[in-house]
This record gives sequence, structure tokens and C-alpha cells, in this order.
Amino acid sequence: MIVRMFTDVENQRIDAEGAVGVSKRVLISEADGAPNFIMRQFVIEPGGNTPYHTHDWEHVIYVLSGQGHVRHSHGKYGIEAGSVALVLPDEEHGFVNTGDEPLIFLCSIPR
Repeated sequence: MIVRMFTDVENQRIDAEGAVGVSKRVLISEADGAPNFIMRQFVIEPGGNTPYHTHDWEHVIYVLSGQGHVRHSHGKYGIEAGSVALVLPDEEHGFVNTGDEPLIFLCSIPR
């Protein structure tokens, strides 16, 4: 078993093309012995966004604080604290902070 504070995990700035004001912490991963899932925390600063991208795995999102929207090929969905989202494999998507405070969410993906 592993129990720790999220602040004990390194905060990594995302410098990928199209990312603006984004950082993440890999809270639990294969390095910790997790056999099936990886849990990450993302922070998007006001006015920031993740790149609009796709990949071949699903992920689930739980919004802790802030507000914004998830962009996808059919438009966008508003998100705020308490929102959950499922992004399917190969679905184009990106997250945008539309509020005045950081948009913070947990994201779990398969290992």
C-alpha cells in the first residue's frame, strides 16, 4: 500500500506544443507498483489549455476545482468542480480553463 500527500509528488510543467499554463503530478503509476491504472492531477491556469489531441486509450476525469470546458470534434462540454468525464480512445479532445482560478482535475488512465 502507498499513502502520501499529493504535494510529495513532483509538479511537472507541460511544455508540449499547444499547451498553455498546464502542469501535472503523476500521483500513482507503474513506478509505485500499480498494476492497472495511473492517476494524475492536472492544473490548468486561468486562460490556459491542454493541446487538442488524441491517443489510443481512454481516460476518466474528475474535476476538483475551477471551471472550463472539454473541446471535442462535436463541440464542447462545460466542466466545473464535481464534473466527471470519460474520454474514449481515439477521441479528439482538449481542456480549457475559462475561469478566474486554476482548473484542477484528476485523470486516470490504463497503465
